[in-house]
Amino acid sequence: MVHMRHVRAARYCARGMRQWFEFHGLDVADFLKNGIPVEKFEATGDAMALRVAEIARKEAEDGR
Repeated sequence: MVHMRHVRAARYCARGMRQWFEFHGLDVADFLKNGIPVEKFEATGDAMALRVAEIARKEAEDGR
């Protein structure tokens, strides 16, 4: 799962993230509350999303 901490770890701002979610038709409120499956993030094909997904996957691999 991708959470806001992963967005912050990638050094992206919350304001830009909200705009990105709107652009991709994703529910930012649900993301902030529950996270979003990493596969859904990756499916956008967006370079920013791929970076954030990579951070989330690395965290999961490290057992955090």
